[in-house]
Amino acid sequence: MFGLKTASFTTLIVGVFIAYVLHTCWVMYGIVYTKPCTNPKGKNCIKPFLALNPKIQLSIYTSTKSSVTDAANLNLMLKIEHFDVNIKFERVVNVSLPKKTRSNGTLYTHLFLHHVGMLPWHDGNHVYASGHLTTYMIPKPEEINLITGETEAQETAASVETKVVDQPTAHWRSKLTVNIMSDNFTFDQSALPADVHRYLKLLHHGKTVQYLPILFIDELSNRVRDLTIINATSIRLPLTISYDAISLGKLRFWTHMQEAVYSLQRFGFTEKDVDEVKGIFVDTNLYFLALTFFVAAFHLLFDFLAFKNDITFWRRKKSMVGMSTKAVLWRCFSTIVVFLFLLDEQTSLLVLIPAGVGAIIEVWKVKKAFKMTVKWHGVRPIFQFGTFDESEKKTEEYDTQAMKYLSYVLYPLCFGGAVYSLLNIKYKSWYSWLINSLVNGVYAFGFLFMLPQLFVNYKLKSVAHLPWKAFMYKAFNTFIDDVFAFIITMPTSHRLACFRDDVVFLVYLYQRWLYPVDKSRINEYGESYDEKETAKKLHKE
Repeated sequence: MFGLKTASFTTLIVGVFIAYVLHTCWVMYGIVYTKPCTNPKGKNCIKPFLALNPKIQLSIYTSTKSSVTDAANLNLMLKIEHFDVNIKFERVVNVSLPKKTRSNGTLYTHLFLHHVGMLPWHDGNHVYASGHLTTYMIPKPEEINLITGETEAQETAASVETKVVDQPTAHWRSKLTVNIMSDNFTFDQSALPADVHRYLKLLHHGKTVQYLPILFIDELSNRVRDLTIINATSIRLPLTISYDAISLGKLRFWTHMQEAVYSLQRFGFTEKDVDEVKGIFVDTNLYFLALTFFVAAFHLLFDFLAFKNDITFWRRKKSMVGMSTKAVLWRCFSTIVVFLFLLDEQTSLLVLIPAGVGAIIEVWKVKKAFKMTVKWHGVRPIFQFGTFDESEKKTEEYDTQAMKYLSYVLYPLCFGGAVYSLLNIKYKSWYSWLINSLVNGVYAFGFLFMLPQLFVNYKLKSVAHLPWKAFMYKAFNTFIDDVFAFIITMPTSHRLACFRDDVVFLVYLYQRWLYPVDKSRINEYGESYDEKETAKKLHKE
């Protein structure tokens, strides 16, 4: 009955997942596809103004004001006369920063597309867009050599004056990406998408309705790696202005993604967290992005099924026969260390949250493996451990023997690596050095701690005691992680660990093939197939 409920629940989850994927595909199709006006001479058609090949000019200004109505407080940064929307360009300009901006203030950019020979505010048919040239972020703490006290670079007097570690500081966005929708597309007024409508500025000439060029500032292209901290000496800073035409489908997709990023920021996500999401969209082409979506969806499904089966396995487990308690304890320790390392490195929440959930589950598994109970004597906890039977003691003997051999290799390597990093690598603090040393040991030699379980399997000539359902889901996710290792920004050591796990799972699969199932052996729930068959016969009698 329990197995039927579990199978039904899994089927329900898979069904919901398939429905979610199909719904998302339908929504994405609705975003990239826009219904055109089928009758160009009809009253509901909105034609492009650019089809008339007008002579237009692009003017880009800076200002400390978020909105402008005239030339007051505006400084011309770039002017391109006889602007052609189909010609891509990239210009580098040096921007003078006002005193207010250098004092941790904000600087805006204002873009106008208007007729040649006219000032933007004198042209009633101009197109306008605005954006930020600065953003606020807490500066990364400076790293030092903990032995010599040497820093990454000698601090100047000015940098010392403006150094604020725990408060958001103005940073300069060194890139400005501008797009104009260049498709010769005729909209149907009765089926005008809401995401496009807010960018449209209409002109009425009798019965003819035209829309002015759609000017768009690509905020997704602003990455953390392109930011420069602003201090009192930052009189002039370079700005790379890039322009390219954009299709209607990509424009609509980009506006939706940009709104999603704004929503994350409103929910409290930092600039660094949002930057990881931006990287997924900006640093990959649309086809690879579609692949990423499906990969991420399956990763989410396998993550859930792996967690579910892992918890079910340990919740029902009665015996530790064939299970390496040292490996369970090591997985708990290494998972916590990896979580603290990712937290110290301010890694994306996309990586941090699953690592935190995994650490909590591993702590619970240690409690189950050692048959631990916690009793409270007032405010003081008292830990009690259960007893092991003869079969479990035999497994523990193999486990201890394997760890003894490993300690001869593992401990000197970890100690040597920690001393080397202390002498040659700079860190933010002693805590940062400790966490980095531990996690480097986990990443570099952590797979060695999987060897005790392999050794126990070899001695028992069986793998029937392992949670194979959870293992297989984790194996699928491991290969999916290999794809994510090139997409999501993460520490290099964490990226290499993804490939290391592939080897571990392949060895487990080899052992499963090498040691066929013996129905008389104890399985992962502390029972054998023969025992279950005997129990069924007795129940029938």
